[in-house]
Amino acid sequence: MVMAQVDTSARQGESRLSIVTLALLLFGIFLSFAGCQQSDERQVVTIWHQMVPREREALNRLIEQFEATHSAIRVRALYKETEELRSGFQVAALAGIGPELVYGPSDVLGAFHAMGIVKDMAPWFSEQIEDEFLEGALTYFPAADDPRRRELVQISDRLGNHLALVYNRDFIATPPQTTDELIELGKKNTIDADGDGRYERYGLVWNFVEPFFAIPFLTGHGGWVFDDSGQPTPALDTPECVAALEMILALRDEHGIVPRSCDYETADSLFKSGSAAMIINGDWSWVDYLETKGIDAAIAPLPIVSSTGRPMGPMVSPKGYSLNGFADAEAAQSAMEFVRFATGEQSQRELLNEIRILPSRKAVLQDPVLLSDPTLSASRQQLANGRMMPVDTELRAVWDAMRPHYQSLLGGKLTATAAAKAMQQDALRGIKLLNRKSSTGPAAWIWQLTGILLIAGLVVWQRQSLIEFLPDVRRQPFAYLLIAPALATIGLTVVFPFFYNVALSLSDMSLSNFQDWSIIGLQNYREVLSEAMFFWVLLKTLVWTAVNVLFHVGIGVLLAIAINGPIRGKMIYRILLIIPWAVPAYITALTWRSMFHFDYGAVNLLASNLLGIDPINWWNDPGPAFTACIVANVWLGYPFMMVIALGGLQGIPGELYEAARIDGATRWQQFCNVTLPLLKPVLAPAVTLGAIWTFNNLNVIWLVSNGGEPADKTHILVSYVYKAVFNLYRYGYGSALSMVIFAILLVASLVSLMRSRATENVYG
Repeated sequence: MVMAQVDTSARQGESRLSIVTLALLLFGIFLSFAGCQQSDERQVVTIWHQMVPREREALNRLIEQFEATHSAIRVRALYKETEELRSGFQVAALAGIGPELVYGPSDVLGAFHAMGIVKDMAPWFSEQIEDEFLEGALTYFPAADDPRRRELVQISDRLGNHLALVYNRDFIATPPQTTDELIELGKKNTIDADGDGRYERYGLVWNFVEPFFAIPFLTGHGGWVFDDSGQPTPALDTPECVAALEMILALRDEHGIVPRSCDYETADSLFKSGSAAMIINGDWSWVDYLETKGIDAAIAPLPIVSSTGRPMGPMVSPKGYSLNGFADAEAAQSAMEFVRFATGEQSQRELLNEIRILPSRKAVLQDPVLLSDPTLSASRQQLANGRMMPVDTELRAVWDAMRPHYQSLLGGKLTATAAAKAMQQDALRGIKLLNRKSSTGPAAWIWQLTGILLIAGLVVWQRQSLIEFLPDVRRQPFAYLLIAPALATIGLTVVFPFFYNVALSLSDMSLSNFQDWSIIGLQNYREVLSEAMFFWVLLKTLVWTAVNVLFHVGIGVLLAIAINGPIRGKMIYRILLIIPWAVPAYITALTWRSMFHFDYGAVNLLASNLLGIDPINWWNDPGPAFTACIVANVWLGYPFMMVIALGGLQGIPGELYEAARIDGATRWQQFCNVTLPLLKPVLAPAVTLGAIWTFNNLNVIWLVSNGGEPADKTHILVSYVYKAVFNLYRYGYGSALSMVIFAILLVASLVSLMRSRATENVYG
């Protein structure tokens, strides 16, 4: 007996040894394959940028030229959307990683510098070289440790990023010099040829819904976003601002020369198709217009406001490179080698010829192309009329305050006077929140002790499972070795971020405490639960979730029953009905947004032509806008429920329906007493999962409503969190709000699954 046990133990030991040997062999094979890949010993410099396609081509050519003369450096350029670049760089920098260089306009630099995530570039640029750049081309901030010392945080390769007037010479021979001439030309070129109430051509278009495009009207009336005190104090509740807003409204409502609804894509499309005589747009777009076939485009400075005699001056900002504050010495040195090359005189001359954008070096201003080219000449004149965009972080609060009330004004909900007053109040409130210092809470060790006690309690609660787990690991080491990578991945991507977010929700992390945040307790939670806006957005989110899930399930089950029956072409119907789920949500959301356009959207055109219903301005009123978001999300979500229901239907025995028919049950009775009860175990978890997805569906609500249009009235909780975190840098508040969302969903999911008894056997 003893010998048998010894023999068995020996065999088990040999088996475990074989398993370990096999695992090591597989790992060695993996390493050998990995070692076959060709290594690149060059120093990699990564650039995040937001350039349009034409600019990307020019950047890629610069990179090729640089790498040809710098064989030890490899440059990678990655495109990011404006907000994606800003928020992504902040998150990456928080972890001490991210690209070595970021490229963009100067308006975000105040926040980046306050967070300490950009490095002083002055050590790589001598004062003599700095003198070679135009005023405003280099952006400085006082050093955090010594305000008397300046830190260079951006080196630009161009100046501008400004708006000007682009006109089609097929319709307008000479550009307007004053706003009176602009209106007169606009009226002549706003044409409804067939008298159907829809204009074939508009006199003027621009991105009507964004405050940035309203700045030239503000400066033309003598106003500005900040007052003259030298401090970043908003100056929005002024007669100049009111006059500017009234003029914008008059161009649409009184003179009728601009569309009722017009965002960037609409304006761009109308001008390129010859359906608009003039457009207000930035220097990033001019070459594209000049090369568009079918139109004869030209650039001119924005006109003088007739009532004030002042030129319409857009915001002007440099665009250039900033160095990641966490880049190591070798990477920073290589990155700055590229910056010196990309901002050099020769590189700027090439950019000047390729993309017609004003340089940042004084010497390049004398280039013959700039002196002879009419586009660059007009751009230079417009630059002289503009005002440098502030780099203060408070500007973010100003934009955040202007946008909703500006859109309410366009939607007819506010007068110009009321909108200006509301903008000022919200800007002051936003700046206060932006710069607020949180009060100190209980000592950090109290919360650390609380966390340790909670973990200890969890271990005690699960002690029996742990006792059973450890021997099982010894019995099946190879199985646990196989799942170890998955467990590690879950730990790094789910468990750690969750507990890190819990810590942030108890902290004072914000713009001013980005890296040196500390635990302050439950203050953020108290703030979340004391705001009336939170409960209003929560109610709207519950309505959003309930309506969407109701239609997802209703339409999904109905279609599943239809295609589960004996119909011809069943496979074709299944493929067609799954398309909304297969197409990327990003594309679908933007498509639906365009379909709800007031003048050109398919929804209004069909409703008007087939039903005789007057067009609805979907994006100027909160009710229709929220409805449009729901329609888009229903379209995206019903295929999932259809697939789930179809799988459940195919598992229901046909004998049950036959027995029901013998008993005289109608189709409705069969559905209620056979189909639904047997679908319940399948649908209940799917409904719970669908509700969670819908509750947290940022993509649709953000893309379809263009970030909460109109006037931030279409936000749900998850988009409200995004705005709180990335617009006003309230990281602690946003983390607390996300934990509240998690708690709501956790409780709702548990209650739903317990009440539906979804895990029970349906026949039991």
